[in-house]
Amino acid sequence: MSVGLDDIVSLAKRRGFIYPSSEIYGGLSGVYDYGPLGVMLKHNLENIWWSSFVTGWDDMYPMDAAILMNKKVWEASGHAAGFNDPLVECGNCHSIFRADKIDTKKCPTCGKEGTFGKPLDFNLMFRTQTGPTWGSFEPTEKSHLTGTLTEKGKDGRPLREFTIKELDRNNSVMVYDKQGLTYLRPETAQGMFVNFKNVLDTVQPDLPFGLAQIGKGFRNEISPRDWLFRMREFEMMEIEYFIKPTEWEKYFEQWRAGMMTFFKKVGLSESMVHEKEVPEADRAHYSQRTIDFEFDFPFGKDELAGLAYRGDYDLSNHQKTSGKDLRYRPKNGGEPFLPHVIEPSFGVERLVLALLASAYAEDEQGGEKRTYLKLNASAAPVKVAVFPLLKNKPELAKKAREVYKMLKDELGSVEFDDNGNIGKRYRRQDEIGTPYCITIDFETLDNNTVTLRNRDTTEQQRIKVEGSLQMLKYFKW
Repeated sequence: MSVGLDDIVSLAKRRGFIYPSSEIYGGLSGVYDYGPLGVMLKHNLENIWWSSFVTGWDDMYPMDAAILMNKKVWEASGHAAGFNDPLVECGNCHSIFRADKIDTKKCPTCGKEGTFGKPLDFNLMFRTQTGPTWGSFEPTEKSHLTGTLTEKGKDGRPLREFTIKELDRNNSVMVYDKQGLTYLRPETAQGMFVNFKNVLDTVQPDLPFGLAQIGKGFRNEISPRDWLFRMREFEMMEIEYFIKPTEWEKYFEQWRAGMMTFFKKVGLSESMVHEKEVPEADRAHYSQRTIDFEFDFPFGKDELAGLAYRGDYDLSNHQKTSGKDLRYRPKNGGEPFLPHVIEPSFGVERLVLALLASAYAEDEQGGEKRTYLKLNASAAPVKVAVFPLLKNKPELAKKAREVYKMLKDELGSVEFDDNGNIGKRYRRQDEIGTPYCITIDFETLDNNTVTLRNRDTTEQQRIKVEGSLQMLKYFKW
């Protein structure tokens, strides 16, 4: 079955997984909000990742570094100078695009040919200022800014000029102290690298060991696209695994296999995940080897996660720039050295999108089309839903509440649903990926049995209400 992105977006909005950010004001490109079910799905994926790579290991340590850091961090890491995408602007309609994502012979917006100039390097980091600014100049609805800014040398001679174009009616100018400049982080990795010495001093780990973090990242994408795939605000799950330089190939292969196991564990179809060896020309500035794990998204095959061998690029640059000794000192008295790093990196939103695409299914039941999500129980926001057959029968509602509480105490993610007829309740639970539904009917009152319905097969069976742990044997997950 071919799944369209519009189908997934529609289901996600309709059922409370993902909403456009600030939608009542027209939204904001490249930014989305998680609704109630989306938060539960995201947390489940993060918990699977955490148990797979952090709590399940003896040599992994959690981190939660700040989003804002000293700007020198980004200068040392190379992001301030090299974290760029090629930007082009149409000279006719002034639309802006990433040069590597379009055919620059013809503008996709106005259709004119030969209107693009030479691509410019556009830095993807969001700049912000700490402390007060010196002043700003904002146009009003009835005005716009125009003019020329001149940079002068100490001798008063003009060095360069910047012209605010007459057409740029939405421009503003801000004057600030450069000492207060900082950035919203584009990755969580640097927060772990700059804390490397702190971890050595306080935890005193042996090599190999890893630092793991889940946190927000921000990139000022030129052209956000494909819903959750390319965003300006997103969440990452990253690990920096510190090793001896001579052992990088061994651990690279171990992480390679571990990442594939993780994709299978969360429920991604194995046939939809592919490995791609990234050529040197396309690798990030810090990487000596990179494998991209690509997924068959509704819009085509593209990157889902990455595995990079960063060498000692980051630690050596931070040691040089900060003047601090970041070498690891072996406990056997050997010579100090800078460890090398293997980095498995996962984007939460891309994982959510991939899981929804992999789980989205349709069939026909009773002459009607049915849409459902074949989510693994470990990832599903709701594990079991409990229904009274009829809402207006107190004896059924009371018994349903008893079964609901019993299962909720054990499973946590259990939902009580008495809205609409039983068929509509089944369809709603199918669409949000609930593996099982339990219905309390009049027969329940006679013999203490309930109807257990399987989401994928829609088959039903009568089972005994005999305690939550005993009932779990009927749930095949």
